[in-house]
Amino acid sequence: MVAVGSLAMLGGLCFLPGALGPHGETDMLAAGAALFSLGALMIAAGIYVKARALKAAIESGEYQKEPPAARRSRGGCDLCGTEAPVVQCRVHQLHLCGTCLAQHYDVRSCAYIPTSRKHPAAKARGA
Repeated sequence: MVAVGSLAMLGGLCFLPGALGPHGETDMLAAGAALFSLGALMIAAGIYVKARALKAAIESGEYQKEPPAARRSRGGCDLCGTEAPVVQCRVHQLHLCGTCLAQHYDVRSCAYIPTSRKHPAAKARGA
């Protein structure tokens, strides 16, 4: 109803150039004002009906707020995302946890340094 009311209000505004132009007609101004006010009434009615329906749903228990989902703790490892990183592969620019390091380890092509990225829980406590 709100969208239809908005279109009716727009249609009412479209009558203004014809009504206020050099050869304006008062009948067009009245028709535009009537269409504009009808659109405003439709928007108000749509909001009212939606509010009444929501109130009825809340009172009947149909609408219940769900508890917020528990946020999954995400680690800083770039591969698995579950554990805190311990090293950074300088060649591939990856922060790796101990588990992923065992899979990624290659002495010939990778260079590892201790990671500078802190675990998200440590950031919240220490920062």
